[in-house]
Amino acid sequence: MDNLFSLIFTTSFGYSILRVTTPILFAALAALISDKAGVINIGLEGIMLSSALAGVIASAFSKSIMVGVVAGIIVGVLLSLALAYFSLHLKSDIILTGIALNLLASGGTVFLLFLVAKDKGISVSLKSLVVPEIWIPLVNRIPVLGSILSGHNILTYLSLLSVVVVHYFLYRTPLGLKIRAVGENPNAADSVGISVIKIQYLALIMSGIFAALGGVYMSMGYVSWFSRDMTAGRGFIALAAEAMGRGTPIGTFAAALIFGFADALSNVMQSLRVPAEFVQMVPYLTTIFGLVIYSIQQTNKIKKIRRK
Repeated sequence: MDNLFSLIFTTSFGYSILRVTTPILFAALAALISDKAGVINIGLEGIMLSSALAGVIASAFSKSIMVGVVAGIIVGVLLSLALAYFSLHLKSDIILTGIALNLLASGGTVFLLFLVAKDKGISVSLKSLVVPEIWIPLVNRIPVLGSILSGHNILTYLSLLSVVVVHYFLYRTPLGLKIRAVGENPNAADSVGISVIKIQYLALIMSGIFAALGGVYMSMGYVSWFSRDMTAGRGFIALAAEAMGRGTPIGTFAAALIFGFADALSNVMQSLRVPAEFVQMVPYLTTIFGLVIYSIQQTNKIKKIRRK
């Protein structure tokens, strides 16, 4: 136990928390935007996985980081459009459609990787480029905090900035107001001339962009390669983070940090003599525990409303 505490209370562990929180935060913001419009993007896992592969392939062949990132975003948008088309136009169940998208991505990415590079499960023959890290002037000189906050991947800083941008977008812009109106009462929004389907389409597209950035970070920031199912449930963890954050960008960020802490803790525990099975279940156990707390809070809230 002393060894565990000595590893946790270090600047490197704080640095690791922000590092592993990045893909969860991107996906959680994606879940937040779609949820505000009244549509649940269950396909986050599949979008992240597909964008991760697209980033590796595009950056490896083009020798350009920007091309890799843009390719990942384009794939995320296309998959989000497919989800929107099947659920909003063809009226298929969005939950089942999202699950189908996840299953398609899980097997399809492996198949596509084999077609492109003849690799089975991991992109060993593709030299993927990596989004660079940057050191923030002055901040890196601050004792303790400098080592935690500086020297991260550009996408990590973009995810932190996105929290502020999404908050401003949802609560300070006309489009953000329309998205919230559609999510809260689509009939009322439609009565004042707001196209509900159009707004939900836009929300899913934006959701796809954020989820794609999370996937690109996994293969071009967190590591420099693609492997089968490398997102490892982060899309579903992001859905839990958004729920625990009570539908607010700041709350979602705080919840994502909690899950990032659990993920970083599992990485640290690998260096100790802890059974591998226990280490692997820590992030998911935290997810279940967090959802239980959230459910209890919601139940108590409903009971109070009924009493009034």
